Amino acid sequence: MLHREGKATIFITLLFLTGLNYLIFWLAPDLVWLQNLIIFGSIVLLVIVLQFFRNPSVEVPLNEAHVLSPADGKVVVIEEVEEPEFFQGKRLQVSVFMSPFNVHVNRNPVSGFIKYFKYHPGKYLVAWHPKSSTENERTTTVIERPNGVQILFRQIAGAMARRIVWYVKEGQTAKQGGEMGFIKFGSRVDVFLPLDAKVTVGLNQVVKGGVTVLAEIK
Repeated sequence: MLHREGKATIFITLLFLTGLNYLIFWLAPDLVWLQNLIIFGSIVLLVIVLQFFRNPSVEVPLNEAHVLSPADGKVVVIEEVEEPEFFQGKRLQVSVFMSPFNVHVNRNPVSGFIKYFKYHPGKYLVAWHPKSSTENERTTTVIERPNGVQILFRQIAGAMARRIVWYVKEGQTAKQGGEMGFIKFGSRVDVFLPLDAKVTVGLNQVVKGGVTVLAEIK
């Protein structure tokens, strides 16, 4: 199943590859090796684009005490940090890096009320850069659970990710594991947890969006 965000990109890719192959066959009708090379390269590129926009079904293990990973990828940061935008205080940060080969659907880590949302234009530093969380193009979403506990998570564009898409706004109700957005071509998601949260993943662990439990909270 392909994600709706990929329709335009897939169409443009098909159009470009069709034109390229037609041009090669027209300009070099006798160079069979070149024609075959372009055909092979076109198939590889198309497969890469298609797999990037795949959207497999996910069975979300709903649990109010769990914070689920908002994205597929690898855990690259687990540390106590100062969160200046909303909390203006210390929080536990868990960051998930998405390579171009991961599913890029972003999901709500918890259920609750969307207390805060803001889009920030910015730079396109590599996603693992320490300043990417505060200087890159990004969105910040805060979900408040029924017991008042607030979880902040941030979509961050990377050097290749030039478009962040979100489907949420302040005042809405968020369902744990539900789609909240999409980031194209490599990026990162930061999650900011209460200091007493019990982190249940380790550095470099591979996680699955809407499935893997990042932490347990009260």
